[in-house]
Order: sequence, then C-alpha cells, then structure tokens
Amino acid sequence: MQENNFHILSTRPVDPLFVRKAGELGVHIDMLPFIETESLVSETLRRQLGLLADRPMTAVFTSMNAVQALAAFLKPASRNWKVFCLGNTTRKLVAELFGEDSIAGTAASASGLARQMLEAEVREAFFFCGDQRREELPAALRKEGVDLKEIVVYRTVATAHLVEKPYDGISFFSPSAVHSFFSLNQPGPATVLFAIGETTASAIREYSNNELITGLHPDKESLLEEAIAYFCNKTR
Repeated sequence: MQENNFHILSTRPVDPLFVRKAGELGVHIDMLPFIETESLVSETLRRQLGLLADRPMTAVFTSMNAVQALAAFLKPASRNWKVFCLGNTTRKLVAELFGEDSIAGTAASASGLARQMLEAEVREAFFFCGDQRREELPAALRKEGVDLKEIVVYRTVATAHLVEKPYDGISFFSPSAVHSFFSLNQPGPATVLFAIGETTASAIREYSNNELITGLHPDKESLLEEAIAYFCNKTR
C-alpha cells in the first residue's frame, strides 16, 4: 500500500488532537483562519436581550457564532425559548445554553430549517445572526408572512492571507471565509475543495471550477473526516 502523504489547509481552527490523529494517517492539516468574529457587546443590545430573556418566544440560529455571542448576555439561559437551529455544532451549543428540551427543530441547511418552522406554523421569531448572514432563511419565512425580527449579535471580519504552499485539499466553513481566501489566492487545478454546506459550496463555485465536495453534515470535524477519508482512499 502506498504511504499517505497529503496536505490539507483548514480555513478554521481545529482541535490539535484531531490534527495529530490525522497526521498518524498521513494526512497533514495546517490551520489558517480567513475570518474572525467579534461579539457586538453594547448597552442597547444588553437591554434588548434583558427584555427578551424571560419571554416565551421562538429563536432561530444558523451559526454557532451567534449562539456563542448570545451566551455572554444570557446567564443563566432562558428556558422559555423554543429554538430552531442548524445541526451538529450549533445544536450542541444551543443545548448547552438553553437545554435540550428547548430545541424545537434542526436541519442541515438554512432553507431546510425554514421549512421546518413553516411546518410548525411559526408566525413570529427572533433570528440571532451576524452582520453577513445569508438570505435563504429570512426570505423563505417572510415570503410566507412570518414576522421575523433580526438581531445582529456578532460581526465577521475578513483576515485574508497569501498562501504560497500548495495543498492537496482546502476546507471551507463559511461563504465569508471563501471570499476572504479567494481575494488573494487561487488554488492549483488539482487541489480538491471541501465545503461544509451548500451555501459555502455556492460561494466556492463563484471563483473556482476545481473538484468540489460538499460535506454530508454541517460540522467542522465531520467535513475534515470526509477530506481525510477522501485522500486515504486515493492510496488504496
């Protein structure tokens, strides 16, 4: 069997233990973030969340960053919220903050989450998001008359870097990171690109015709596991 010796660039930090285990399989992961997120802490936002904290309501999260930003404001977390969120990492953080019983629905994509909310006959919801949120969920809900109130709780900042090392694969976890990466870089034609979801994949297609693999689950480590399996199978 040919020895593995592949190199992947992750555009988001990864658990060092995960990186070490991948290295043992001959797949070496470098980490270089292309975006940073900043929680929008303000007195106005604190007051607004204070009023909402104990109110029975429906909350929506499509980003783990939004949940993390909100955690700084809601201590202890309100148990009166019914929450719809994306799966995996975002779902885990929601369960930690609001409790498992608060989760009313999860989906692998924003459009799928909107469908669940419509099926549940949600008529009013609060969407906690970043300043560069995608349009799929708000557009689908408002089209059906849902009163969706958006509250921006974090800001996304591009941190572009020039990448000179060639990679066999590059993993992307948000459209913002895609735009930041391609503002300075163009991967070689043989580089395989991995996207955490369809919205991220769509952003990649704006810049590249390289082979593109979209993850089966919207989870960082799941995507990297798929990338590792892809390259390990190339040696069989």
